Amino acid sequence: MLPETEYKSLLDNIGQTFTAARARAFAAVNHQLLEAYWNIGRQIAEYELHGKSKADYGSDLYRRLSKDLTIRYGKGFGRTNVYLMRQFYETYPTVQSLTGRLTWTHYGEILSISDPLARSFYEKQCASENWSVRQLKRQIQSGLFQRLALSKDKAGVMALATEGQSLSKADDIVRDPYILEFLGIPEDHRLSEKELETKLIDKLQEFLLELGKGFTFVGRQFRITLDNRHYHVDLVFYHRILRCFVLFDLKTGKVQHEDVGQMNMYLNYFRAEQNVEGDTDPIGIVLCADKHEILVDTPSAASPTNSSSRNTNYTSPTHGNCSGSWRR
Repeated sequence: MLPETEYKSLLDNIGQTFTAARARAFAAVNHQLLEAYWNIGRQIAEYELHGKSKADYGSDLYRRLSKDLTIRYGKGFGRTNVYLMRQFYETYPTVQSLTGRLTWTHYGEILSISDPLARSFYEKQCASENWSVRQLKRQIQSGLFQRLALSKDKAGVMALATEGQSLSKADDIVRDPYILEFLGIPEDHRLSEKELETKLIDKLQEFLLELGKGFTFVGRQFRITLDNRHYHVDLVFYHRILRCFVLFDLKTGKVQHEDVGQMNMYLNYFRAEQNVEGDTDPIGIVLCADKHEILVDTPSAASPTNSSSRNTNYTSPTHGNCSGSWRR
């Protein structure tokens, strides 16, 4: 009889070898397909350039190519796909500029973006965060690039487009507004804060996608005790890159002074009681449906909290708390 432990180790090793080989094979095939589609696009562009056909998308050239290529090679050569190959070549000047981490379907979505800065951002971010095609479509439709760009100057927008999102400070992880269309809340439905919290937990994977890279879920209704009184933080996350807790207080109306004061109390508690060596100061976000006259606190352990009122659409926090809005 085979020793069970040794056999299980053998089985696991074989599985790892096969999985790694399959991943390498997929990457190699994907790279070859992207290169082939790029070269097909180049050949079509050169054919048009030489005056043999001044074709546009609706011309006879794409109809004929689609029909004949499908007869010869099967699926994958619909008229839209053939036209995308031409656009693929025009958009990417060299085949070396392509990333093998994205599939042709990913590139099909990215090519639909007319703004070159936004297109570059989604390509970099998609490869960095390993988005599925469905996740990429959702981020494009929710205007992620535009929402992140709102808080940046011209140089910051250029960096966002060419390098993707950089996460080095609290300001980088806050989005305004947060788009929560995945909750499926009807426009005329008046939901409670408890109901909003439950819906976010039920759709935690989608909420994590909206929050962005680096978030891990810690808990809901996180209980803290101060002076023998119990309080509960609606949602608590930990950000692996910034190494800090991120606290969410959910509001279905307008942010009030006491909401910010309460969040400040939560932050001071986490700083004193939950942080361990290497953690940075916690971040608090009061997430509300109606954001006007926003109160922003930047608490400091060594000095009293300063509050200011801003009638703006975006709040740039330091390590402290801030208000953001959400949309259905």
